[in-house]
Amino acid sequence: MKNLVEGLSDRGFLSVSGGVTRNPVTVTVAYLVVPGCEAAFHRWGWAALRACAREPGFLGGGVLVDGEADWHVVYRFDSEDSARTWESSLTRVEWAAQAEGLARETGRRSVQGSRAWFEAQAATPATPRPPPKWKLWLINMSAVFPPVLLFNLLVLPYIGDLNPLLRTLLLCLCVTAIVTWILMPRLQRFFKKWLYPPIQTMLRGRHKRRAA
Repeated sequence: MKNLVEGLSDRGFLSVSGGVTRNPVTVTVAYLVVPGCEAAFHRWGWAALRACAREPGFLGGGVLVDGEADWHVVYRFDSEDSARTWESSLTRVEWAAQAEGLARETGRRSVQGSRAWFEAQAATPATPRPPPKWKLWLINMSAVFPPVLLFNLLVLPYIGDLNPLLRTLLLCLCVTAIVTWILMPRLQRFFKKWLYPPIQTMLRGRHKRRAA
């Protein structure tokens, strides 16, 4: 996972385990959270884990976030039977119903054994490929064209008699400053998902394949 939510660093994984079993089962449930509902989903995730902690065989759990909308609720039981008991319980169904309107479940996977769990957490997500050059060209043009046009319409008539070298230098200084500090950061944020398809899309596909 790319980032841990603040609750994880404050409290660590919720844990009631007094020891480590030989073949624990770790379940990771992926959710696509509705924008603006992150805080509510965070509270829901930890409350659901506290309810889960009352079940026999519970070893621990946590709430993870990958990107802006993709979240994961992770919980661990001492055996597959204990995990299945929680999955089929009325309590879990009631908590799942409370998440409606906050998020949509997009995948689920189970990992058996302690070693497999630590290896899964240590895995490094793939680095996204750079965007195509035509996309970069379009973003750069969108950032450069407006200030150049404004400079020619509003400023150039007043400095037309200026030395061409100084006039060009002034144009470059003004345009690059506006592009660097004002336009480009905003364009990159606005077109982030278009320029860099989010890693969480790949994670959702991975979850779906493993669940299938």
